[in-house]
Amino acid sequence: MGCYSSYQEAFRRSLEDPEGFWGEAAEKIDWYQKWDKVLDDSNKPFYRWFTGGVLNTCYNCIDRHVEQGRADQYAIIYDSPVTDTIQKITYAEFLEQVKIFAGGLASLGVTKGDTVVIYMPMVPQALVAMLACARLGAIHSVVFGGFAPKELAVRIDDAKPKVIISATCGIEVKKIIPYKPLLDRAIELASHKPERCVILKRPQAEAELTPGRDIWWDELVAGASPAECVPVAATDPLYILYTSGTTGIPKGIVRDNGGHAVALYWTMKHIYGVEPGDVYWAASDVGWVVGHSYIVYGPLLYGNTTIVYEGKPVGTPDPGAFWRVISQHKVKVLFTAPTAFRAIKREDAEGAYLKKYDLSHFEALFLAGERTDPDTYHWASQLLQRPVIDHWWQTETAWAIAGNFRGIELLPIKPGSATKPSPGYDVRIVDNDNRELGPNQPGVVVVKLPLPPATLPTLWQNDQRFLESYLKPFPGYYFTGDEGYMDEDGYVYIMGRVDDVINVAGHRLSTGAMEEVIATHPAVAECAVIGAADDFKGQLPVGLVVLKAGVDQDPEEIKKELIQMVRDQIGPIASFKSVAIVARLPKTRSGKILRGTMRKIADGEQYSIPSTIDDPATLEEINQALQTIGYGGGRPKQ
Repeated sequence: MGCYSSYQEAFRRSLEDPEGFWGEAAEKIDWYQKWDKVLDDSNKPFYRWFTGGVLNTCYNCIDRHVEQGRADQYAIIYDSPVTDTIQKITYAEFLEQVKIFAGGLASLGVTKGDTVVIYMPMVPQALVAMLACARLGAIHSVVFGGFAPKELAVRIDDAKPKVIISATCGIEVKKIIPYKPLLDRAIELASHKPERCVILKRPQAEAELTPGRDIWWDELVAGASPAECVPVAATDPLYILYTSGTTGIPKGIVRDNGGHAVALYWTMKHIYGVEPGDVYWAASDVGWVVGHSYIVYGPLLYGNTTIVYEGKPVGTPDPGAFWRVISQHKVKVLFTAPTAFRAIKREDAEGAYLKKYDLSHFEALFLAGERTDPDTYHWASQLLQRPVIDHWWQTETAWAIAGNFRGIELLPIKPGSATKPSPGYDVRIVDNDNRELGPNQPGVVVVKLPLPPATLPTLWQNDQRFLESYLKPFPGYYFTGDEGYMDEDGYVYIMGRVDDVINVAGHRLSTGAMEEVIATHPAVAECAVIGAADDFKGQLPVGLVVLKAGVDQDPEEIKKELIQMVRDQIGPIASFKSVAIVARLPKTRSGKILRGTMRKIADGEQYSIPSTIDDPATLEEINQALQTIGYGGGRPKQ
């Protein structure tokens, strides 16, 4: 792998000589057969990486580490404050578990190219299931545990799994979520029926098995013979991961085996700056892309110890939860969502809980999932006295489109920016007519084709939708769906989704910029700005604000101050005059604020309750708060 003395050198080579750049990176992966072509552009715009190459992702994640002296190193530390469990699993133990479970799946008829849906809580067996599929050359599709039956059914019908792997329950803080009734209902709703279901028995919930279809996990492995790795083509799918589509029908993002292994291995050193053997923690869920890339595949490909955390940043049991995990397990790098830090800040603004723990092993915090507002950046940076690095990426890309590169050169941080494009990503800003814009001019963020390895080659069995969603809007580019700009130093600023840009009397204004201003108020813990319909100006911004715990200032005074701050810093043109103070904001389980749903509520429209929502009750709370300032009245679709 190329040793680059500077970010600029690595970035330039990745664009000028992608075959040389990624060909060198691919030497770090074990192949049964080397590739014929690093970048295959014979069927544009469907680019493929490492065609002709043959490998096995599971072998690269586990077997080779055992063979090369890491057998006794921990592969997984399972930390579950909700069940009061800590379990450490070595690479050798993990290999044995994966081999046996893969043998169990093979005994149920799972072979190379079959699909398997995994609907699991945050337990080590979720990783065992994913790697067992990879071992057999089967394609896994992880659906976030506890997803509503209707949403799970849609995914079952699209992926058509031979087998579904699940558990009796998941645990959300103190609440037990029985999974089996949800799974049974989803299968009832789905047109496609799986041949078999494997159910992990957890002591917190019982479940009834369906005779002839369901089998307990323990019974399956008790009678199984270990399975060896099945060689697959670099271009064969490793997994499908569904992301919400604008039409309501989720898009099945396809991830290949070869390019994925190469790029994720590369990122562990060059982006996150860790070494094999280090403890790396992505505080997410295996149901999301962060979980796939950085709880499972990235750390295991690189030979790290990965943490599987079944808990929350607060409430399990307190705002010191993350500090305990970092201290107890000697975590070197943490990657989580900004919303997790906003939750900690809200409950412990002074950082009192941090003082109880030894964080001497901790080196850096990475944030992604939503834009890191400067206020959260400054708070975390001052609290931790470590680099706090925002980086920007998507389910579609599997890794960062823009970031900072601890393993090459830590670039100066500009709060509010995701820093610079990652090597391999030729990021441009264009207007709606596909004309490139200059520095500091906001527009649509696109990436010049071809995309680097590990990014989506297409959508699951839907090339046409792939073209229409991502490639046709701006020919020659991948359409990210985000709006932003690049400054004169080439730093990338993501202001929000294209539909989070509002049109106030003909002026296009970013709600993200307004949120940035509001978040600096000392009483504000978290905020969202949405564009509400207005007969006169088209749209007007409306602020929804959560106050920090213990604030005793008059709420009406706070509202006046926020309105004045936006007027001073964005300008009267923003017409920001409406603020509602709320107890909490509606979010997905991965921490994204549901701005689109709130916009519909504000406009009095019918809205769908998203399947990913953390707590549906927040939507009615928002509705009531909006009605106090003259908006709201939206109602859920029946």
